[in-house]
Amino acid sequence: MVALTDSLNQDNLELAARVVLQARTTHQQIATAESCTGGLVSAALTSVSGSSTAMRGGIVSYAVEVKHDVLGVDSQVLSTVGAVSSECAQQMAQGVSQILKADVTVSVTGIAGPSGAEPGKPVGTVWFGVCTPNTVTSFVKHFDGDRAAVRQQAVYVALQALLDGLADC
Repeated sequence: MVALTDSLNQDNLELAARVVLQARTTHQQIATAESCTGGLVSAALTSVSGSSTAMRGGIVSYAVEVKHDVLGVDSQVLSTVGAVSSECAQQMAQGVSQILKADVTVSVTGIAGPSGAEPGKPVGTVWFGVCTPNTVTSFVKHFDGDRAAVRQQAVYVALQALLDGLADC
């Protein structure tokens, strides 16, 4: 059996260590809400020794119902703009912040492939949400490569978004 952290590249693990150090130094709590990355962002963070002092937890909301029922994403958002959207990413980040009582959270929702493309949302489309005590924002990235490559790139961007969110607080 392969450990989850074995599927993370070294750049992601090093960035995760920086995120945890920043959170610990500034006494902030972090959390994740993940869809297409399936818990890889949380795995990267929790691979860091001492991460338990900063990492509150993560919610993998792969199913639309989990996004709605657990994270509180508005059903109207899910039925109109969909799970791969700015609105969904923001609401996922807010939901996990409230549920896990974290200061800075990141969410990831997208299409890792190889199938699942929708009109206007090709494979590799990933939305990120960031929630801090001051703001809730979102942004989109379009990644190239196979499923594993898209997920690795998404993990890196999510970790960087967490680091930026911690610095902004």
